[in-house]
Amino acid sequence: MALFAREPEYITELRDGTVKQLNPFTGTQVWTVPGRGNRPLGMVSPHPLPLRPEEMGRHCAFCELRYLETPPEKSRVIRRDDGSWETIYRNPAEELFTTVAQFRRVPNLFEILSFDYWHQNYGFELPERVSQRKAAYLSSPAGLDHVMRVVEAKLYASGLSDDEVAEMGHDDKIARASSFFGGGHDLIVARRHFVDNAADDSQLASSGTLTPEEHAKFIAYTVESMKMAYEVNRYVRYVAAFQNWLKPAGASFDHLHKQLVSIDERGTQQEAALVRLRQNPNIFNDAAANYATHRNLIIAENPHAIAFAGFGHRYPTIEVYSRSVHSDPWEQHPEEVRGMSDMIHAMHVATGADVPCNEEWHCRPIDVKHPMPWRVMLKWRVSTLAGFEGATKIYLNTIAPTTLRDRVVGALRTLRDEGRIAQDLKIATEATCVPNPLRYSR
Repeated sequence: MALFAREPEYITELRDGTVKQLNPFTGTQVWTVPGRGNRPLGMVSPHPLPLRPEEMGRHCAFCELRYLETPPEKSRVIRRDDGSWETIYRNPAEELFTTVAQFRRVPNLFEILSFDYWHQNYGFELPERVSQRKAAYLSSPAGLDHVMRVVEAKLYASGLSDDEVAEMGHDDKIARASSFFGGGHDLIVARRHFVDNAADDSQLASSGTLTPEEHAKFIAYTVESMKMAYEVNRYVRYVAAFQNWLKPAGASFDHLHKQLVSIDERGTQQEAALVRLRQNPNIFNDAAANYATHRNLIIAENPHAIAFAGFGHRYPTIEVYSRSVHSDPWEQHPEEVRGMSDMIHAMHVATGADVPCNEEWHCRPIDVKHPMPWRVMLKWRVSTLAGFEGATKIYLNTIAPTTLRDRVVGALRTLRDEGRIAQDLKIATEATCVPNPLRYSR
């Protein structure tokens, strides 16, 4: 029997400059070949168009003057004149336009798992408080009209004709609205489509264009919404949280929003992580933070989070790990969540609004007791998978981890000097940046 055990080398650098990577949790093989990463990353609009005043607030269905085009919101976050934040629940249709939502939680019109999925496979019914919310919203003429219009819009989008929609009974249409109130696929939508005072349509509002305080509310509101998604449906085993930014990354609208999807499985990614965790309870230190430290891949840290250039990913990936002892984000102290938010925000600002990317949250499944840190992956969608990857399952990532680290670290120093990111970030290579192990324990 071996007396010692250690994690393998996940990064191998060859003499010609090729970098071969292995993902510690999925086993994904990734190569970075010299010369393939010397291309511009961001999307450039060749002919930006000026914004017309009459279009402000109406650019897409997520914009602030088009609230009635989305299903009834579950809650909204507003900002008072004194700068304080307030969350409004159970907003009636008559009051949708009396305040401006900085962030809204609205059902996805086209769910990944529909209400019928949960109802027919598990016998799920709307909880009493949700059923009361539905009845209250439909009891007003404005609410009923809103719901009926959205139901019909969904039917038309599904391919039904005018005659087929007209033939459907009132009760049948109302029954279809249950997914608007008790469904398990929500969107957390930010207010801005373009940055304030934008001159043309190239100035989209991304996570990185928010202030650190706005982004902190965005993250905290998403954490709260994730917790509520588990509470509404006891059959949910995992809530997937993610953000698709720009169409190459899968976004339907180039309007900032996150998605929460309740599913009845943990998912392959979490199952793979659990297998490794059972084999090595210290795997997240050994194969993530510590390994990144030893390979000089650390980007930045603060008291509550650490960011490093990831390895073994199909796309260039920045990994952000929480240092909290609490595995579940909603069990963490507000300053811990704020620390994660500040780190994620800084990575978005350094990335830039013109780079398509996915923000993926990885959290402990609700039915797992093993400690697992909350971790967020920011993946730059700057390449397209092709035949080589399909034939070999070896993925070509055009940016090596060290190159990614250098790009982001260089940007962060300038951004901190400009006051655009949190000022307490310790950026790599600074004397004060000595990463500590993760300390999650429950």
